[in-house]
Amino acid sequence: MSSLDRIALALAIIGALNWGLVGFFKFDLVAALFGGQAAALSRIVYALVGLCGAYLLPKLFRSAAAR
Repeated sequence: MSSLDRIALALAIIGALNWGLVGFFKFDLVAALFGGQAAALSRIVYALVGLCGAYLLPKLFRSAAAR
């Protein structure tokens, strides 16, 4: 697993945990840490998490033989 894969996976996990907090407790940790959902830093984090998800998506469907 490359460094980029590890970073993408870590950010995707952070995003998943944040969505879990939103779903279970109506608490957006990213927004709380970076000044609200509309704050520039929060939007950057949301965008990075989304990009990481898009980056990892093809890896989900790659066959075991190609690994």
